[in-house]
This record gives sequence, structure tokens and C-alpha cells, in this order.
Amino acid sequence: MAHTIEIMLLNNSSRMAVEAGTSLMEVLQSVLLEQPYPFLAARINNVYKGLGYRIYKPLSVEFLDMRDYEGYRVYQRTLSFVMQCASRELFVGRELRIRHSLGNGLYAEFDDREPLTHEDAVLLKLRMEDIVSRNIPITRSKRLSEEVAAEYDKYGFDDRIELLNTRPYLYRTVNHLGDMPGYFFGVLAPSTGYVKHFDITPYGNGFYIAIPARTNPEHLTTAIHHDKMFDIFYEYQQWIDIMGVPTVGDLNRRVMEGDASELIKIAEAFHELKIAQIARSIAAANQERGVRMALISGPSSSGKTTFSKRLGVQLRVRGYDPVLIALDDYFVDRDKTPLDESGKPDFEALEAIDLETLNDHLRRLTAGESVEIPRYDFITGKRQWHEKPLKLSDRSILILEGIHALNPRLTPGVPDGKKFKIYISCFTSVAMDNFSRIHTTDNRLLRRSIRDNATRGHSLLRTFGMWPSVRRGEERHIFPYQENADVMFNSSLFYEISVLKAIAEPLLREVPDTTSEYAEARRLLKFLENFVPIAPDEIPPTSLLREFIGGSSFKY
Repeated sequence: MAHTIEIMLLNNSSRMAVEAGTSLMEVLQSVLLEQPYPFLAARINNVYKGLGYRIYKPLSVEFLDMRDYEGYRVYQRTLSFVMQCASRELFVGRELRIRHSLGNGLYAEFDDREPLTHEDAVLLKLRMEDIVSRNIPITRSKRLSEEVAAEYDKYGFDDRIELLNTRPYLYRTVNHLGDMPGYFFGVLAPSTGYVKHFDITPYGNGFYIAIPARTNPEHLTTAIHHDKMFDIFYEYQQWIDIMGVPTVGDLNRRVMEGDASELIKIAEAFHELKIAQIARSIAAANQERGVRMALISGPSSSGKTTFSKRLGVQLRVRGYDPVLIALDDYFVDRDKTPLDESGKPDFEALEAIDLETLNDHLRRLTAGESVEIPRYDFITGKRQWHEKPLKLSDRSILILEGIHALNPRLTPGVPDGKKFKIYISCFTSVAMDNFSRIHTTDNRLLRRSIRDNATRGHSLLRTFGMWPSVRRGEERHIFPYQENADVMFNSSLFYEISVLKAIAEPLLREVPDTTSEYAEARRLLKFLENFVPIAPDEIPPTSLLREFIGGSSFKY
């Protein structure tokens, strides 16, 4: 008699009995859930699993489509695998790399950086569509690391072999699409037929892969309106390549060879160079069009506060008197925070800022008055007031930083020509390998988790619980205005995840497996396993990273 197991299906709040060894795909086929978009993966006892996972114990199951953040990543990974196979079949001898995200899609180019023609793009899309139409199974297995390395070597995947060698384990997981091996550091769809919606457009020296929007999977954006962001990614990627650390395997090798100190110094010097260039641009704008206000925007944990302080230092070098104001200090008291559509406090909404008081203060400051500005206490959720008032001098540049800084509704009384607009984000450029990029949101989530635990008294459970709301707020209130910036700044440091690893891992292990946030904690722990740790000893006290790990010489 077959052994049966009871499972809880969270999608319809039902219970059902299945035979031991039943796969999640077989469960899906038996219950026939009504669903507008295909299920791509599942959350099993708060752990992400593929649909090939077989059931041998009681568990809860929640099937995920691409509207879920992890489901969206499954779609991206699977499409990347399809593209890897298609490009190797079409462009023999040329190595393709997925460089970074761009809008709702990805940017990829060949190592030789020879531009992709329109005809090349058409051929690539047709070959990918052929692979998708054949609905080829994508399998997953564990094998001896030496066997996996030998198979990678057969295909010339030196980037993946480097990672295997620098983080040795006896067994490794490997995926196969037909004969092609690959591993994309997360769950993949069961077969190629799940990624039917995409487009390929020549762009830059490579091409743009359009992917359906997570919030609207029927919508495919093929037009690209992120030229400034692309330029920042491209500049940083070229620099990373010159440094010899384009992938985590390359970075690990340099660390193991004792080069961590040099890498830290060079990365920090590059930041200082870019900040000095921005200060020079502000000085020029002040001379040319009377700019006296620098607005700094960017998503959560981009390092806006430390960047503002370092920019202030560089402006002082040029003879200016910078005055810093953080928009966070103009938060309304927590009990007055507006609510989102689910009835939870929406800290990312523009209305979470006391706009009336802020604009009154800006008007009075620019009129030459002294103003007592607030100071927001994140632990009590209440506003306090500075005893020492602010006043602008003839050489003052007012630096205003916060997530809404580039939104025209924030400062309607200031003429646009009198503002110098800066967008800052953590555009992670080091990749896991040539086809697996590191999500900038993962980098920022690690930063925020560590900082909030140390300075705001937040557990990781609380930070993770707020993160979906934070990201929705970014999509609504920050990203639409990023291309309005005069300049962009990449706050990522290519060595930083190796430093964050040792601090984050103990915190991530504290997230209980009884919570839905455990899925993200476990995913990040597995992600961090790939990095050789770096001790923070030689990170200078002025580093942007010090805002998150502590030890900064700046006062916050």
C-alpha cells in the first residue's frame, strides 16, 4: 500500500493527501488551480524549490508565478539559460556575457564587444524561440565537483571553474538544458516552454533582452529609456574588467592570493575620484546658472547619507560651504504615516514627508533666514528639533538627500535650473559568472539588514518584512525619476559582499524557519557561500560601506 502524505496548499487554503515521491508538478496537474500566468516554482516550508521537487514529508506549498519576486527571478534565470544555448549554437567562438539589468530587462554583449547587428538580433531571437517551442526539459542534479568542472571545461566555462576552485565542495549542483551544463544560483523553470515572452534589440555594443514586467506580465517594454544608467554600468564594468575581477571567482582568487588590501584601496580611490568629479560639476553649475541646491536621490541603502557627507568635503575643497539636510528628518511622526493599499504604513510614499514644513524651511533658508530643522528618531518614530539653527552663506550649497529628492513635487518652489540632480544606487558590477549577475537589490538588502539591526534596533525579520513595501515604493517613487538626474553615481564597492558576508550570516541564521521571510534568509545564505570573506580592518572610516557596517568617522 502506497504511503500517503498530507500537504497544505496555500494557494487555495486546502489540504490534500499525495503519495510519497509525488512531484510538485504532479500536484499542480491534479489540482488544476485557476491561474492567469504559469507557475514557475514553489515555496516549500518557506524554502524555494523547483517544480521537480518530490514530496516525502508533510509540508506547506505555495506555487509562485512571475508576479512574485522569486518567480520573476526564475523567469530571468531560465531565459538566460535559453540565451546561453542559443548564442553558443549561433556565434561559435564568441563568449556572451550578461552584464547587468536595464529597466525590465537585461543587457548582454560579447567579450570582443563587437556590436550586434539587427540581423544578429533577429537570428538570436529566432533560435531562442525555437528552443522555447521545443519545450526542452531543464534537469537538476548533484554530482562530484570534479565531474562538474570537467564538463564546464569541455564547454570553456572558465568563469564557473574559477568559482568552483575558490569555493571547493565535494558535490555541486548542476543544471542541464539538453547537453548544455549550467548553474544559475537558484531555481529554474521545469522546461524552456515557460519563457515564451521576450524580445531582443541591438543596444550599445550588445543587445537588450526585454522581459515582461513583474507587476504586469502581459506587458513587454522594448523601448529603452535608461541611457544615463547604462553609461554608469558600462563605465564601471570596463573598470572592473581592467581590475581583473569581473566575476566572483576572480575576486575570490585575488583575495586568496593576499590582494584584499590593494583591492580595497583601489575601489575606495575610484569612489573618491568620482565624487570629486561630481563636486567639480556642481561648482561649474553654480558659476554658469547659479545652482545652490544639490538634490540626491536613490533607492534604500544606496549610501546617500555618506555620499552626501563626502560630497560636502569635496565642495569645501573648492571653497564652498555645504549645508546638509536629510529628507528622512522630515518624516511625519510614525502614527501619522500614510497607509498603503493593504492598510500598512507606507514609509516610501511622498506623503510620509512633511512637505509643508520642508518647503517652508527651504524658502526661509534661501531667503537668508536662520531655521531650526528637525531630527527624526527612528527608534521612537518621533520628530525632535536641533538646538543649533541652520543658515546659508553666500558660498553655501544646500545638499538635500532622500529617496524623493528628484521628484518635482518635492520642491515645487525651486526653479528646475537652480537644482543639480544626482542619482545614486548600488549598481553591482561583479557577476557570479558570465551568465549569472548579482542583483543590486540583494546587495542593498544585505546593507540595510546589517545597518537596521545595528542602528535602528530592527531584527532581520522586520527588515525582510518591510522589504517588499520598500521595493514597491522604489518602483513608484524613485525609478521613474532616475533619468532626470544630471549625474549618476555607483555606490557599489566590488569587494563589499565579501565583507558583508561575515556580518550578515549570523543575522540571517536567526530568521526562524516558521516565517515566510526564512525563504529569503536561506537564499541569501546560499548566495554568500560563494564568497571568500574579507576582514573589514583596512576599510577607511570615510568609506560608504562604513555607513552600514559601523566604524564611520562621519556623524549621522
